[in-house]
Amino acid sequence: MKNQSSKFNLDAAKPSMVKSSLALSIAAAMLLPLGAVAEEAKATKDQAESKKVLNTVKVQATALEANPNAQPGVPYKAQLSGDERHTRPIAETPQNITVLTKAEIEESGYTDLRAILDAQPGITLGTGENGNAFGDRYIIRGQEVRSDIFVDGLRDPGMTTRESFAVEQLEITKGPNSSFAGRGSSGGAVNAITKQATADYDYTSLTAGVGTDGYHRVTLDSNQALTDELAIRANLLTAKEDVPDRDPAYRERKGVAVSGFYNPTEEFEMTLDYYGLDAKDNPDLGSYLVGNVPNRKPADDAPVYAQKQDFLESDVDTLTARLKYRFNSDLRITNITRKGTSDNGYVATGARAATTNAKDPNGAYSTVTLSTHQGWQEVDYFANQTNLFIDKEIGGLKHEFIIGAEYTDHAVLNGNYTVTNSGQNCFTSNVAAANGWCVIDKSGKEIANINKVMNRNITKSTWDTDWAVKAKSLSIMDTVDLNDQWSVFAGIRADRFDFDLGTQSAALVKAKYDYSDTLTNSHLGVVYDINDVGNVYFTWSTAADINGGESDVGTSSGYGGTVIYNGSVAGAKPERSDNYELGTKWNLFDETLLLTGAIFQVTKSDVMEGANYDSVGTFNTGEIRVRGIEFGASGQVTDKLTTQAGITYMDAEVLESATAANVGKTISNFADLSVNVQLKYQFTEKFSLGGAWKYEGKKFAGQPDTAAVYTTLAATGNYYYAQPIPAYSVFDLFATYDFSKNLDLRLNIGNATDKDYYLAAYRSGSFVYKGDARTTRVTVNYNF
Repeated sequence: MKNQSSKFNLDAAKPSMVKSSLALSIAAAMLLPLGAVAEEAKATKDQAESKKVLNTVKVQATALEANPNAQPGVPYKAQLSGDERHTRPIAETPQNITVLTKAEIEESGYTDLRAILDAQPGITLGTGENGNAFGDRYIIRGQEVRSDIFVDGLRDPGMTTRESFAVEQLEITKGPNSSFAGRGSSGGAVNAITKQATADYDYTSLTAGVGTDGYHRVTLDSNQALTDELAIRANLLTAKEDVPDRDPAYRERKGVAVSGFYNPTEEFEMTLDYYGLDAKDNPDLGSYLVGNVPNRKPADDAPVYAQKQDFLESDVDTLTARLKYRFNSDLRITNITRKGTSDNGYVATGARAATTNAKDPNGAYSTVTLSTHQGWQEVDYFANQTNLFIDKEIGGLKHEFIIGAEYTDHAVLNGNYTVTNSGQNCFTSNVAAANGWCVIDKSGKEIANINKVMNRNITKSTWDTDWAVKAKSLSIMDTVDLNDQWSVFAGIRADRFDFDLGTQSAALVKAKYDYSDTLTNSHLGVVYDINDVGNVYFTWSTAADINGGESDVGTSSGYGGTVIYNGSVAGAKPERSDNYELGTKWNLFDETLLLTGAIFQVTKSDVMEGANYDSVGTFNTGEIRVRGIEFGASGQVTDKLTTQAGITYMDAEVLESATAANVGKTISNFADLSVNVQLKYQFTEKFSLGGAWKYEGKKFAGQPDTAAVYTTLAATGNYYYAQPIPAYSVFDLFATYDFSKNLDLRLNIGNATDKDYYLAAYRSGSFVYKGDARTTRVTVNYNF
């Protein structure tokens, strides 16, 4: 199995370039930008000319796949990681990495990163807490990774809305990953591989979709080889929809991604790209919890209480430069530099079940009252990463060394809006005048003009936290084959960081906190090839995070903010995570189906603990353990049946805590069992039918890295988790018809059974994110 398709095995790569099949010659050529092919395999001028007719060729009855990391002819299976530091194919990498291809993402019908990741086993969502309403709180293997989102191997800081229109594939690394990612990544990381220009072919795809709830979406993806050395690629997006069955809430997206490629010599290539996204929503926070412990649940038929003036906006701009130079077949260097900004802001409405005060003119009655959640964030960041790849024979063994250096400068300014509301219509306490906004009247009916009742007036206020982290990193990795059956990967990384946090109160009282430290993390993986298609691997990896590592919460110690003690942040050790994983991978049916399985244990120790939004917490007092087993499949089960599937079962336990009663409890925002199965069956050459089923077990709200919120009932002495999110199953359907090699039509029915389901809950229960109701969408794709 070893190195059968490795992009760094130059001798093995050469024969693939001379095969008579045009499809295979194209696939090999597209590996050029990744330095996977020897200089002798670079396409000749005649071959380059032949690539101009790519859009008339189908690869194994599937559409042309422009992704250079894809498995040729298998739309749901990636062969290679888009991160060059993974030098071996995914089937030979000693780590659990789930890769979602562009084809799988498009056919699922999901477009925002939040929806795509929520469907994946082992990943749950948390609600946006204390200054972040975006819902981009991703939790992998029970650990917070909301700040561990990467684009092409560089961290993408801030709580921005993230879209998939410019994504070639998504890679979800399970388990601590700081040797690759740097600080954080205690549960894993998400890396989006973007669409890049190439001079190897011309390609244009225009996609347009319409559907229920005012849905429309148009995208353009066009790559043009201007010369043998110069190419440009553009991706454009415009989309809008009402939140299904939750009008007047809506989502709107506009985006552009432009990439330019220049390859003047066989040794040197350069890629420059710009990415911009403008996302505007009227956000719907869904439902709210009702009832008493242990019978609390999300309210049925919760009214749409989003106010007309509410908004959720994210404006992202990034510039990236990639340089690659090959000195010879055994030595090359790559550099990627990025400068980015994003402006994010929101004012959103929450709701909770309540009872009016007896002083109310209508007396005491059950109702629903509204609340305001708001904040803004300005993100400015710079990153530069250089990797030197050295293939060197030592003691008769060929080593694949990677020496990496990285510099990052991330700055996030957080603030609030001044929101004045009027039109109070009920008494929620014993006061002299109406002080609340009640949207259910005494007869149990919704009031008129529910979306205008708060009559908001919104102005942007000054900042309250000024967060910045600068880091200098150095790493070294090595992959070596000990013999025909055994290979070893090892890596170590050191990150020297400087942390600065400024705070400002409403009375403009300022404080400043700063410190510096060095984090060191390691990774060791061993692979044993059972035969040509299967292996067993063991991996140990670590991660470390800093006090105050989350940029969006200031000194809210319970949510990853900075823990303060006696006016200082000194004296704390970094939080540390250790992952032990034993797994197996089977690359079957001529490498068209990858089956994976793994058992793992992640232990996070020295956890910073805090409560509510207090700045004063406890240093290094928590410890959490997550154990689990995971299975996955991607690729073709038969010539007609394709799948992307996974199942994860996990058990979590708080081992240590400053709050003794937390010990032994499960952790917040954690589902024991999660499943996703997406299948597509090709009934005829033109017609395919598919569907997806996702299941997520029940979970309970609470702050990160601690026990789920629970209550002990005096009557029984038993404890019950107080903020439940029920288990759910959702079915999606899709069908595709190919009218010709250039034109196809796809029908997507999301949540086909129109199931009411909920994604995550705020720790107080005052809002519960509601999953989308049934949607129907028709998409036409034309390639030319």
